[in-house]
Amino acid sequence: MNGRVEIRLYREWPGRILDIGGGGEGVIGRLYQEQVTAIDNRPEELAEAPEGFEKVVMDAADLDFDDGSFHHVTVFFTLMYMEAEEQRRAIAEAARVLKAGGELHIWDCDIPSAWPEPFCVDVEVALPGEHISTTYGVGKQGTQDRRAIRAMCLDAGLTLVAERGEGEAFYLCFRKEG
Repeated sequence: MNGRVEIRLYREWPGRILDIGGGGEGVIGRLYQEQVTAIDNRPEELAEAPEGFEKVVMDAADLDFDDGSFHHVTVFFTLMYMEAEEQRRAIAEAARVLKAGGELHIWDCDIPSAWPEPFCVDVEVALPGEHISTTYGVGKQGTQDRRAIRAMCLDAGLTLVAERGEGEAFYLCFRKEG
């Protein structure tokens, strides 16, 4: 085990939300329900997610949505499962489907090493009236850090509006200007 992070989320965003990697625990879908379209490239992950929001099997690096379709795009501990080039394409696609003034929200971890030993992080999420305790983990060659992800978002034309971090975990928020 590499670390532990506690996250408290409240329902505060209006409009449509695209949740990239929204299968499994379905944290964003649980919170925002009917506002959410959750995508995941693994049907079994979507099948595990609770009901109450739209679920679509789709590749984050090749989104089948029109430009400017969503007010918010969320990526909740999903980039760690992608190699750097796939992350770059997924972030570019997220920026494309955001409405002008929309926001991209990323929760993830700095991963100094995930090979030969896997990288794992325990995540405790407090939602109004619900608590989720889960572990995200990955074993892969290569590393990941918030600086590289921040640079990818800036390259996609987004503006950094918030950055928080605790240990290896971080939250980044970007706005699509225009």
